[in-house]
Amino acid sequence: MTDRIALYIGVLIALCLALDWYLWDWANTLFLARKFAALIEWTAFWR
Repeated sequence: MTDRIALYIGVLIALCLALDWYLWDWANTLFLARKFAALIEWTAFWR
């Protein structure tokens, strides 16, 4: 991965987080965080 691609991905993630904050008051980010926590808990079961 080049520095340019990494920069574009970082800017895209920052824009998505800013859009989620501005339009939906962190609802989508919180949903994804809860699903990620459930995924980690589920994979820890299989360890």
